[in-house]
Formats: sequence, C-alpha cells, structure tokens
Amino acid sequence: MSSPPANSPPTALITGGQGDLAQAMRAELQQAGFVVLTPGRDTLDVTNPDSVRAFFTALPQLDLLINNAGVCQDISVAKMTEEQFDHVLDVNLKGTFLVSQAALKLMSKQRHGHLVNIGSYSALSGPAGQANYAASKAGLIGLTQSIAKEYGIRNVRANCVLPGFLETKMTRQLLEDAAWRETLLTQHTLGRLNTAQDVARFITFLHSMENISGQVFQLDSRVRRWA
Repeated sequence: MSSPPANSPPTALITGGQGDLAQAMRAELQQAGFVVLTPGRDTLDVTNPDSVRAFFTALPQLDLLINNAGVCQDISVAKMTEEQFDHVLDVNLKGTFLVSQAALKLMSKQRHGHLVNIGSYSALSGPAGQANYAASKAGLIGLTQSIAKEYGIRNVRANCVLPGFLETKMTRQLLEDAAWRETLLTQHTLGRLNTAQDVARFITFLHSMENISGQVFQLDSRVRRWA
C-alpha cells in the first residue's frame, strides 16, 4: 500500500453512513476540509469481517474513524430472544471492534489517528426494555478506554461521545407521541433535545483537540449522579 501525499487532506470514515447523524457529521467535516467516506451496509457491513477487510484494503489513509453504525431492538428481558440480543451486540459492539481493529492497523503505521465511538446515555442509565442496547453501548465505553490506553504510545486517540436523544428519522415516530415527548423533555434540565448538527460540531472540535483521549462525553442536559 503506497503512502498518501504529505499534503493530502485528512480522511474521515463514518460507519452507518446513511443516517441523519452521519450526514450531519459528513457536512461538518467536509466544511472543515476532510474527505469524508459514509458507506452504507452494502459497502461496509460492520458485522462481516470479510467486508471490513475488503473495505480497508482499498483505503490508503485514515485520520478519523467515527463508529456510528448501530441498531436498536427494544424488548423486555423476559421476551428477548437470543437472536435479538446477539444482533444488537454484533452491530453495536462487535462491529465497532472489527472496524476499529482494521483502522488501528492503518493508524499505527501512520503514527496518528482518532477513533470516535458513538455511544448512548443508555449505557449509563440502563433503561428498562433495552438490556441488549444498553449492554452494547456500555461495552463501547470499556472498548474506547482500552484502545486509548493501548494505542496512545502510537499517537492514536479514542473517545466516546453520547449524543443524547436526537430528533432523527429513526426517532420521529416516538416523538410524535406528545405525552412521551413531554416525559422525555422533563429529564433534561434545559427542557430541550440536542441536534445532529450540534453533535457534528462537537466531534469536529474534539478531533482538533489533540491531547484528549480515553474520555466519555455526554452531550445533553440530563444530570446523573457520579456514582
């Protein structure tokens, strides 16, 4: 694999690239001068090691990886099937591991790089009916911190961002329920939700802060106890 030219623009990869958050991040990063790749599942299936391997084989450089691909299958523990549990962890946690593993090989050779894992407040709160999702997102925090400790010596950073509950295509139907929306908003001290654009701006800024690694950032106004 040939090295990219020294003056080439930075490259960012956003998995799960077709969603609202991915597109907001793409626009923000492009404005900051990045070449941004936003493959969908047909191009990069994060659960398939062969797909991951093939995608990275053709990638000459990578400066920023945003592990954004994720799924949610909410159901009570009593009714949750093994397949439902496995599928959510395969995409959210194992998929992040597979893509990160491939990216780290490239970033280690470059001696620079940054991984941002898109987590969730559910990792901290463990909501009822989200055992699979909460477990997968809690696992991301541990994965992030382990990578940060292991690869800091190679000048590779890893951070986890909890975007908050965003108004996107995926959540629009839930938010149409006025009573449910009101309950959600009362959990936020500011009484409002975050936006995909704000998350995109934060991640772009975080990437520019070269001395930050191994951290977890919650981007809404829900207040929780320290322990």
